[in-house]
Amino acid sequence: MTKTKIGLGLAALGRPEYINIRTDNAIDKSEEAFKKNAYLVLDEAYKLGVRYFDTAPSYGKGEAYLIKWNNDRNHTDVVLGTKWGYTYVANWELGFEGKHEVKEHTLEKLKEQWKVSKHMLPKLKYYQVHSATFESGILKNQAVLNQLHQIKKETGLIIGITTSGANQKEVIDAALKVNIDGSSLFDSFQVTYNVFEQSTFSILKEALSQGKKVIVKEALANGRVFQNEKFQGYKEQYKILKALSKKYQVDADAVALRFVMENLQPTYVLSGASNKTHLSQNLQALNFSFTEEEIQLLQTLRTAPEAYWNERNALNWN
Repeated sequence: MTKTKIGLGLAALGRPEYINIRTDNAIDKSEEAFKKNAYLVLDEAYKLGVRYFDTAPSYGKGEAYLIKWNNDRNHTDVVLGTKWGYTYVANWELGFEGKHEVKEHTLEKLKEQWKVSKHMLPKLKYYQVHSATFESGILKNQAVLNQLHQIKKETGLIIGITTSGANQKEVIDAALKVNIDGSSLFDSFQVTYNVFEQSTFSILKEALSQGKKVIVKEALANGRVFQNEKFQGYKEQYKILKALSKKYQVDADAVALRFVMENLQPTYVLSGASNKTHLSQNLQALNFSFTEEEIQLLQTLRTAPEAYWNERNALNWN
């Protein structure tokens, strides 16, 4: 039986628009409505056994919501994770033109965002570079790496990176080799991994064998695991997902999450649920197991990383 636990990511709870294939655009997108809903979902998640909660400053109000919820509820058994390196700039403007978040992997940005994030201590356990890439220079920025090492020494936090893009595998491999004062700096890796994007399997298994933590995000491929006429290239994949959904009496989201849990066996796989109903559906992944033949079948659903990420990059914020 897999030891993978389901956590809750706040990307869709803290801002009114997100990269996803949604059918709920009629919902109230006011800040007050989102705040109320975020606390309802957080409370429901805890009630249903979720203990890991993951956020970031770029998730709109997501980090602020989690800080307040954590302080108000004062649960003794939660584990919190956040990130640094992106700033939310859409300012709750619906239909915002341009990038909703801006990346800045500088020492100044790290110090600025750490001042806020550290208020989650001592429940805060994971502190992650948000979307580490070769282009941002983060893995060779010695001043930033030294500062992260200092935070690690002073707090005991698990320092990690998150990745996106077709070269996730290469970025993870490079991050595993970053050492400060003779020891590995990065001990956790938050990665996009799902039935369609399986390219990081071998490197993540290697990281897990080294005692690293692995957190899977976007396990539902931004909603693409649900049958959608816009994605004609997934007809055969949808047939398989539908058949397994019918067999186990769950929706495609639970099938997709269960595959991640059993095939990769990461530390956590994140639900990105934006409401209590979706959360409950996601958590059905805890209630069944696949046969070995079904795991092998789901492994065949993988697509080429370049094609997957080109398609993802074309998705709209909504």
